[in-house]
Amino acid sequence: MAETKKDKPEPRTAFLALVRGRVQGVGFRYEARSAARALGLKGWVMNLDDGGVETWAEGPESSVQRYLGWLHNGPPGARVETVDVSRREPSGKYDSFKIEY
Repeated sequence: MAETKKDKPEPRTAFLALVRGRVQGVGFRYEARSAARALGLKGWVMNLDDGGVETWAEGPESSVQRYLGWLHNGPPGARVETVDVSRREPSGKYDSFKIEY
C-alpha cells in the first residue's frame, strides 16, 4: 500500500524575523499573534526600541510559510518595508504564541 501525505507529519521549522517600516502603533503585534495562533504556530512577537518588530515562529513548514507571507503585509495601517528572516531549528520550548513586552 502506498504511503499518503497524512502518514508522515509535516516537517517543522522556525525562523526569527525583524520587520521594519510603519509597524508600531498599528496593532501589528496583536494581529501577528492572531495570525500565528490561527496557523497553530508557537513563539512570540515584540516591539523593538528602534521602531521595528521582532518575531519568532515555529511549527509546520506550510504554516510557518503562511505566517511569513502575512508578515510582508501586516495588518491594515501598517507599511512593511523589509522583513529580514533568519531560518532556525525549532526550539520546542514554546507552548503558545504570545506578545512579549
